[in-house]
Amino acid sequence: MSYKQIPDYPENFSSGNIVSRFLDGLGNRYYWATEGLSEKDLHYKPSKEAMSAYTTIEHMYWLSILIVNAPQGKTCIRLTPNDLSPLTFNDLREKTLQNIKKASELCLGKTEKEIEKFKIIIQNTKDSEKREFPFWNAINGPIADAMYHTGQIVSFRRTTENPIHSKYNVFLGKVLE
Repeated sequence: MSYKQIPDYPENFSSGNIVSRFLDGLGNRYYWATEGLSEKDLHYKPSKEAMSAYTTIEHMYWLSILIVNAPQGKTCIRLTPNDLSPLTFNDLREKTLQNIKKASELCLGKTEKEIEKFKIIIQNTKDSEKREFPFWNAINGPIADAMYHTGQIVSFRRTTENPIHSKYNVFLGKVLE
């Protein structure tokens, strides 16, 4: 599965490489945040009004669709509970990791001018109007939100006494032997 270890960093600091590396960091952290989650972990929520870890993972799948579709210029039609109901936790996790990996690959090596052409295109339903946003909104929107929610999952699993792998080092992006 992707992102057990963060890939080697790119050769230079081009715009696309920076975005790609940030996505690789997200993928690596999400991998370890969701690795080995139990049913207890998935059902945990800190309060009655809060999202459970599982609902957060469903939301992160949607964010990953927004992230991967932006470099491709694809429209994102908002997911409904019916769209998600056939997906298991393992399906959601794998698809989210695949989307992050593909988005990273689509950004890798891109120039500033190429990145400027990326757009987030959102449509609430198949019949509603499309709304377009510049890629800046992907950075402060779904990418930042996905990182935020990854941290929530890490916090939730600490509360359920199932912390992430003790030898995983976020700075190096790998498990230390």
